[in-house]
Amino acid sequence: MQAQEGAAVLVVEQPVVDAEAMTLEAAEGDAFLPALLPNLGSDVVNDGTDAARSDEVRGLLSAIRRLENIVEEETVALSTGKKIDFDDFSARKSRSMLEFVRLMRARMHLGNEVEITEEIQRLREKLERNRSILEMHYDAVREVAAIIVKAIKEAESDGTYTGRTAQDGK
Repeated sequence: MQAQEGAAVLVVEQPVVDAEAMTLEAAEGDAFLPALLPNLGSDVVNDGTDAARSDEVRGLLSAIRRLENIVEEETVALSTGKKIDFDDFSARKSRSMLEFVRLMRARMHLGNEVEITEEIQRLREKLERNRSILEMHYDAVREVAAIIVKAIKEAESDGTYTGRTAQDGK
């Protein structure tokens, strides 16, 4: 957790247990007063650059994960045969990809972060699976469209313009 301006934690001052380190001994009837101390948590931030870098990493990771979720949602819908709105998925993926590309360009120095590299690799794998399934669906649509076109041509044709070679099967 990072230190934030104005963030504080209520703690109760207690005497130090180490007898050598104690300079004052509390009397038996002494009351302990609460003290308001800043909440630094376990991750102490020494300067603003670490905090800014951490915010950049979190922002980029969340953009990558949003894109991953959209791609995964589309992949699952295609795999399970659910009816999907391709325009909606395309628009959502485009917006998310634009956000990701803009953040990456602005934060190229984060390309060496292990967590970001792992997330990008995971995204790449999901995109490849999504591309493969989309290609399979596209091929199926193309085949069905070819069958429909052929059936329409055969139904509309009365043989007037086909010529003798087409009628003989040559």
